[in-house]
Amino acid sequence: MLLSSNPLLSTPHSLLSSFLHPQFPCLPPQCLSPAYRATYRPLQVYSRRNRSTTTSLIVPPDLPPTAAPGNPSATPTDDLPIALRKGKRSCTAHPLANSLSFQHLSPNYRAFSVSLSSVSIPNTYCEALRHPAWKMAMDDEMSALVSRGTWELVEVPPNADIVACRWVFTLKFRADGTLERYKARLVAKGFTQTYGMDIKNAFLYGDLNETVYMEQPPGYVAQGEKQRMVCKLKKAIYGLKQSPRAWLINSVVFIGEFSFSRCQADHSVFVQTTTSGMVVLAVYVDDILITGSDLVGIEEAKTYLQKHFVTKDLGRPRYFLGIEIAHSKHGISLSQRKYACDLLHEAGLLGTKPVDTPMDSNPDFWNDDGNYLEDKTKYRRLVGKLIYLTVTRPDISFAVGLVSQFMDKPRLVHWEAALRILKYIKASPGKGLLFKRHGHVKIEAYSDADYAGAKDDRKSTSGYCTYVGGNLVTWRSKKQTTVARSSAEAEYRAMAHTTSEILWLKNLLKELGFMYDDPVPMHCDNQAAIHIASNPIFHERTKHIEVDCHFVREAVMSQEICTPFTPSSEQRADILPKP
Repeated sequence: MLLSSNPLLSTPHSLLSSFLHPQFPCLPPQCLSPAYRATYRPLQVYSRRNRSTTTSLIVPPDLPPTAAPGNPSATPTDDLPIALRKGKRSCTAHPLANSLSFQHLSPNYRAFSVSLSSVSIPNTYCEALRHPAWKMAMDDEMSALVSRGTWELVEVPPNADIVACRWVFTLKFRADGTLERYKARLVAKGFTQTYGMDIKNAFLYGDLNETVYMEQPPGYVAQGEKQRMVCKLKKAIYGLKQSPRAWLINSVVFIGEFSFSRCQADHSVFVQTTTSGMVVLAVYVDDILITGSDLVGIEEAKTYLQKHFVTKDLGRPRYFLGIEIAHSKHGISLSQRKYACDLLHEAGLLGTKPVDTPMDSNPDFWNDDGNYLEDKTKYRRLVGKLIYLTVTRPDISFAVGLVSQFMDKPRLVHWEAALRILKYIKASPGKGLLFKRHGHVKIEAYSDADYAGAKDDRKSTSGYCTYVGGNLVTWRSKKQTTVARSSAEAEYRAMAHTTSEILWLKNLLKELGFMYDDPVPMHCDNQAAIHIASNPIFHERTKHIEVDCHFVREAVMSQEICTPFTPSSEQRADILPKP
């Protein structure tokens, strides 16, 4: 018999009962003792009721029909994958997918966006060691530093300031959107991270005139007697305050030798005029954009740069300084989608509920009852990143400018206001600027002001935006430095800021070969301010206004600008000086 031959079942009845609890029907009922068989019940099978009719269950046609509760021979729907049984699910009620979609993008740009989002950039040396590609990138950087004779190892001088260093990582993409290479950069502390690089190890081309000592790079510390030595820098390196100037002086000399002239309106722009057109170089540290109407001249400029520097030709730009560039039949769009998503991830707001406005209509930032933030650095870092986000998001300019006024002593209410801006960004992280071809280069500007908007000192805020060829190119939201005695004075001061921007823009376009002699319309919705700008007669209510503001009158008289009246309903700069 089974009971007598099994040594386990020859144990006392109490121990046997513990093994044959109804929850564990290991043996059939006929194998149980008579006393326990009387209390035995077969295992009850429960069937889950169907879900509501609003939720449709997609069943592949080749599967057998759904089993009824009393029909064990049929195959139940519980055998289906959980994704089919429960449909689309999310761990949050407000996933980022509700605000971000790739379905309307072209196949090439969709592939680029997915590739850009799928690669994570490490923040520390230890994180980079987990991926062989980042380790190889650091080896390449060290090889370049050694080959250029960037430093020499010396004993630590007495009373010398030793500069710390760390690794910074970034990605480079080709024109088709595919990943071109992993880039590691050794920078001195006090650095500012920049995205992308066209000239390899650009700062190594600049010589240092000062004596600077730096720690040995993490992960590449010499062993033995040289372990405690430091690096005496011979070449400029990223992060040093002297490095950009050393590189700029060197680059200006080489670029100038190739018949490029430096724009006076913007010293980072170089122009070369040829018989076939022109070539324009826009330089930001070691990143260069080349454009123009002379295609042969562009290729010659590339060849010249490759002879003097180790360069990488990445083709048509897709990702430049954290800005995503998309080309379509409608025009060129600029956005900071990945930058915004990374900012949401860093703040832990990927699952937060989005809001419709970047700030409250009546914020209470000047109340002294709130608690100060313990970590001011966290607030300053967040606001600094939001400031860079305004490069393609003019809709958050005023809100970011307002929270940036409390960098010194931020309170909890200011931190919550900064987080609200992020919640607003989550509603449309891919929003940006669209540049269309309208067939002209007409310049126009809009000027507006918010009278006595700051509750602490009652100063006003200026706001303006300028358009070239029907496309928005510059904008600003800035708190005025002096208390205005009337709304007309506040608007007049805003017009002075706008006039400065218009004159600068005209000078830049002139150096780029676009002559614009017509008066630039500066739209304003305040009749009194327009009369002050158009009437040069001295008035006792305007005699206290600084003389430098009155150059608006001079610009009007010289027909550099004109001041048409625009109703408030058509004022495009209305979102810049007020919430």
